[in-house]
Amino acid sequence: MSAYVSAFELFSIGVGPSSSHTVGPMRAARDFVIRLGETDLLERAVRVTCTLCGSLGATGIGHGTPDAVVAGLRGEDPATVEPDAVRRAWSDWPGGRLLLAGTHEVAFAKDDVVFAPRTRLPGHPNAMTLAALDAAGAVLAEETYYSIGGGFIRREGEAQRVAAHPFPLAFDNAEELLAICDEHGLTIAEAARINEEALRTEAEVAAGLDAIWDAMASCIDAGLAADGELPGMLRVKRRAASIRHQLDDASSAGHRELPGEWLGAFALAVNEENASGGRVVTAPTNGAAGILPAVAMYWWRFLADSGLGVGNAVTPHGELVGSALLGFGLGEAAVDVVDDEIVAEANRRRGIRRFLLTATALGSLFKANASISGAEGGCQAEVGSACAMAAGGLTAVMGGTNRQIENAAEIAMEHHLGLTCDPVGGLVQIPCIERNAIAASTAVTAARLALRGDGSHYVSLDAVVETMRQTGIDMSTKYKETSEGGLAVNVIEC
Repeated sequence: MSAYVSAFELFSIGVGPSSSHTVGPMRAARDFVIRLGETDLLERAVRVTCTLCGSLGATGIGHGTPDAVVAGLRGEDPATVEPDAVRRAWSDWPGGRLLLAGTHEVAFAKDDVVFAPRTRLPGHPNAMTLAALDAAGAVLAEETYYSIGGGFIRREGEAQRVAAHPFPLAFDNAEELLAICDEHGLTIAEAARINEEALRTEAEVAAGLDAIWDAMASCIDAGLAADGELPGMLRVKRRAASIRHQLDDASSAGHRELPGEWLGAFALAVNEENASGGRVVTAPTNGAAGILPAVAMYWWRFLADSGLGVGNAVTPHGELVGSALLGFGLGEAAVDVVDDEIVAEANRRRGIRRFLLTATALGSLFKANASISGAEGGCQAEVGSACAMAAGGLTAVMGGTNRQIENAAEIAMEHHLGLTCDPVGGLVQIPCIERNAIAASTAVTAARLALRGDGSHYVSLDAVVETMRQTGIDMSTKYKETSEGGLAVNVIEC
C-alpha cells in the first residue's frame, strides 16, 4: 500500500457546493441503484429511502445533499451531470414517480429523505443509509455509505479499495517521499508522474491533467463573468465579476497590473461558482476548490513568462501530437518548435502539469495520514490541505527544490492548524468563499518564504500533518461542518 492517490481521483470534476455533502452522496446513491441492478433487485423495488446522519443531516439542505441524492438515484454521475439537473432536484420535488438508474419507476416523496443530525455512526461523521423496499414494505436491500471527503465514498463492510496496479514509487509520508526522490534523482512531480503512468500512458496522463486544468480555468472564467446573488437565504452578492471589472479598468487606464488582487478574484470566482452549484474541480474538496486554481492561474498569468517560473526555465521540447504538446518537459525526446506562442503555451502547460502532480503527491499525504474532510477535521482539513498543496505546487513551478516544496507545504499547513468549519446557515458561502481567497494569498506567501531558504527547517511536514490529525480529533464536533458553533451561531441568518 502507498499513501499516493491518483491525480484523477484527488482532482475530480463535479458540481457544487460540497464534495462531501453533494458529490459524495450523489456517488453513493448512484452506486446503490447500480448495485440493485446488478443483484436483480431493481425491478422489485417500489420505494427508496435515504437517511442522512450526522453532518450530512445537520447541514444537508444548505449543502444541497438531498438534491444530490435524488440525482444519484436517477443514475447521474457528478462528472458529467448538468448542474441544473441537480439544483433543487429534491427541494422542488413535486411528488410522483422517480426513475431509478434512469430506467425503473418508483414512488418517491420528499420525506423519503430523512434528516438525522443527532445520529452519528462510528465510521465517519458524514453517513447515509439507503434502503429499497418491495410492495409489502419489506427491505430488499440496505446500504450505509460514508462520504469521507473530497467526493470519496466508502460503503460499510467494504474492504479498503486497493489500486489495480501497485504504484512503483510507494511512500507513506513526506520523509519517505523525499528519500525516494533522492534515491532516483527525481522531482516530486516526476515521482508522481511515474506513479500515474503505472495506470495510464504518458499521453493520457498529460491529456488528463490538461483536462483538469481546463475545467479549473473554465470555472474561473465563469465566476468572473457572473453577477447577481448566490442561492439561499443569506442572499450573498457575487463579487468576483465586479472586482474583475475594476482591475480591467485600472489596467486599461495604464495602471500597473495588480497580481495579488487578481489572485483573490480568481479564488472568489471559483467558490462563487461552487456556492451556486456550478461545475468545479474538487481540489481536494469543493469547499476549498478555489485555492489551487487561483494560485495556478496567478502563476500562469503573471509569472510563467516572466522568467520567475518554469516557463522560461524549461527548454521547449516535447512530443508534438496534433496541435498540442503533450510532453512533460521532464526528459522526453526533443522536437524543434519555432513559434513563440506555441513555445509559451507548451511551457505553461508543462508547468501546470508539474504544479498539479506536485500538489497530488502532497495532498495524498494529508488524505492518508490526517483528513481532507471538514466534518472530520474542521476547515484545517480542507482549506489547510489545499493551501499546502497550492504552496508546494507554486514552489515547484518557480524552480524550487524538493525540500523547498516540502517546506512551503509545511508553512502553509502550520498556519491553518485549528481552523474551524462553521458555515453560516449550512451554506458554503460565509466564511468559505473569502477563506479561499485568503488561503490563496497564504499559499503564495508560503512559497516565497520557502524559496528564500535552502529547504532546511525545524518543523517537518510530517509533524504538521500529524498535529493536524490530532487537532481534528480534539476539536469539538460543533466546529466541524455542523453549523453548531463559531460564526454559524453568531451571525444572524437574514
